[in-house]
Amino acid sequence: MKLLFKLCCFLIVSALPWYATAQQTPADPVTFNKVGDNIYEIRGGSGANGGAFIGQSGVLLIDAKMNQESVNQTVQEIRKLSDKPIRFLVNTHADGDHVSGNRFFPESVVFVAHENCRGEFFHPGRNGEPSSWNDPKLLPFVPSVTFSDKMDLYVDPEKKVELWYFGVGHTTGDAVVYFPHERIAFIGDQVFKGRVQLIHSYKGGNSFEHVRTLEKMLETLDAEKFCSGHSEPLDRDMILAHINEMKELQNKVAGLVNKKYTLENIQKEFSKDQAGLVAAIFNEITASK
Repeated sequence: MKLLFKLCCFLIVSALPWYATAQQTPADPVTFNKVGDNIYEIRGGSGANGGAFIGQSGVLLIDAKMNQESVNQTVQEIRKLSDKPIRFLVNTHADGDHVSGNRFFPESVVFVAHENCRGEFFHPGRNGEPSSWNDPKLLPFVPSVTFSDKMDLYVDPEKKVELWYFGVGHTTGDAVVYFPHERIAFIGDQVFKGRVQLIHSYKGGNSFEHVRTLEKMLETLDAEKFCSGHSEPLDRDMILAHINEMKELQNKVAGLVNKKYTLENIQKEFSKDQAGLVAAIFNEITASK
């Protein structure tokens, strides 16, 4: 027993320098990468990739990073490009790495999202804890303008920005921000590349709807470039490849369910990092039976 206690103490003490270093590792600085005419992908900082459009009458932002420092850096980068006010901030969905920074922008900014996304601001966390957005002080930073299917915004009289909702997927409120004049779409977390797709089942996300939603997006928009919250920009072929990968995974899980495999045994047929997605698909299939 004493030996076990000493071993545990040793492991904890040994891990402390690593933990401290990990906690102190600063995020990469916020950078603006030009992807189109006055359209920028916002990378770095704390939080997911976002976007910015510099129009004649103001700036439209896509997603908000996570903390004060990253928001300050975002505003500093904008000021290198324009002195126009930030008029709109569109939240593609309500995950913290996309919306936590809302609270650090001026209250004059109009926050926009799909109506389901606004509802998900107040959704309990995965662990059941109440959302911090229930604090009345944060209400000015919750989207006050919402849409159901499609909405147009203008910060430039000749270049409209289209907001689209194609259905449930990663969450129930994922919006696509589309720039038709440049054929560029910002899609939030609807496609992960280089890592396993995340489906927030606890928020109502669904992997099978996710596939149908992406197919509808490709049928509706003639976009050539898709900017994601967690990857380099994607093209249409890469979106199609993702859809096919999802279908193959779903079909494999479905086949094992039909063979009466348990979830635990099914997960053993996949890599460890796919366990969460496999569980989501398993639960969707068994719930429909």
